[in-house]
Amino acid sequence: MPKRLARLLLLPLALLGSACSPLAPVNVLVTDDTYRLMADQPYGEAERQKLDVYLPLEGVAEAPVVVFFYGGTWRNGDRADYAFVGEALASRGIITVIPDYRLYPEVTYPAFLEDSAAATAWVREQQADWQPEPQPLFVMGHSSGAYNAAMLALDDRWLGEQGLSPDMLSGWIGLSGPYEFLPIINPDVKPIFPYPDTPQDTQPFFHADAASPPALLLAATPDKLVDPERNTGQLTEKLREAGVSVETHYYESLHHLTIIVVMADPLEWWEPVADQIDDFVRRHSSGSAASSP
Repeated sequence: MPKRLARLLLLPLALLGSACSPLAPVNVLVTDDTYRLMADQPYGEAERQKLDVYLPLEGVAEAPVVVFFYGGTWRNGDRADYAFVGEALASRGIITVIPDYRLYPEVTYPAFLEDSAAATAWVREQQADWQPEPQPLFVMGHSSGAYNAAMLALDDRWLGEQGLSPDMLSGWIGLSGPYEFLPIINPDVKPIFPYPDTPQDTQPFFHADAASPPALLLAATPDKLVDPERNTGQLTEKLREAGVSVETHYYESLHHLTIIVVMADPLEWWEPVADQIDDFVRRHSSGSAASSP
């Protein structure tokens, strides 16, 4: 029996037996022999300030780097559940870093942004060990993780606290991200941000300007959790008006969760999400390595 078919047959059993993240069973579908894993790397002192690094088997010295932030409404998530994202990109020759970050109720805004920036700064420093010349660096996220990535790319406060700047990024990638959600309606989100007087500077949309890095924005048209028109659509328009390079793709066949699930190797036939991310990273990496911070 082919290995992929076996994994597909095992998926329903994994879903039935899973009491954790709905994405954790997706890892049953993917192989672990297309990358080298550096697990449990600390970027801070807290228990959740750790990350995993997925290194390609070849070409590490010339590989672009993507730091991926998962979603979960800043309440849930575990980096181990997203091994399929690490595999999807590392198998394409992209170094992929997946950090955990502190969540509510342990922390509220902006601690998860501070963690995201600290993880990115750790990666920037470690590139000197992986590569003779640091290669282009990108941040990427899904759902609330896309918010984290957007804030690092668009609001210079967070990388600035690490002695860095968004202009060190060759681009950023957002999948079904909430980029402007005022006034806050979701009861799960209200205690995480300074509600009810949530300032505009908590929203990525209001930081988008001509200095913003190139962006790839992906969204599912039927998404009921994060309105694609209000978030992806409005941010696309604002970035384009500012003269920023932005590419946007909408998927009729996907939803809020499946837009990330289809990155798993045996599910890539569904929609070309992983291929479009790979293409964006390659085009914005060609001809130039990252400048020193």
